[in-house]
Amino acid sequence: MAFVAPYAAVFLVFVVYPFAYVLWMAAKPSLYADLIADRHYLPTVINTLLFVGFGVNLKMFLALLLSGFFLRRRWWIKALLAVYVLRWLIAAAQACISFHWMLQPQGLIDGLLSATFDIDGPIWLNDRWMAVGANIVAYIWKWMPFWTVIFLAARMTIPRNIYDSAEIDGANGIRCFVHVTFPVLANLYFVCTLLSTL
Repeated sequence: MAFVAPYAAVFLVFVVYPFAYVLWMAAKPSLYADLIADRHYLPTVINTLLFVGFGVNLKMFLALLLSGFFLRRRWWIKALLAVYVLRWLIAAAQACISFHWMLQPQGLIDGLLSATFDIDGPIWLNDRWMAVGANIVAYIWKWMPFWTVIFLAARMTIPRNIYDSAEIDGANGIRCFVHVTFPVLANLYFVCTLLSTL
């Protein structure tokens, strides 16, 4: 019993209590009206839909394409993959703080724009659309290596004779991707996109 008690306590605090609290709050219909009447509600919903719809799908598609690049059998590509995955190992909080620092006035991005093109950068995080775009870029930068490795592992399981048959039939790189790779990985791609969306 002593071994089960900590797990039961964590389960009660982080699973049972939040669900019970949500159900208790849902019993008050006025909360929904207050939420929808709030002026921040609609922009927040739009920002969330943009972030999830554009950010997640772009990240997953780029990860699928990059997995094909990292599939090549060259030593320098394997070394590049190790460096590429390092950014995923950084904690999310530190990655977001780093992006926030880079986008500050007089930060790294403004410094590069000033030094390279002799222009002052905009105030990135004060404009709604630039802030949403910056959040999407930071999200893609942080999480794309994880999904690239997942797709790379999945691509390695595709038998080589399928690609050989496609090449005999005259399929080039793009046609192999469209007619062989993507159909074979379609279910995995859908599940990964669903998990990433959640």
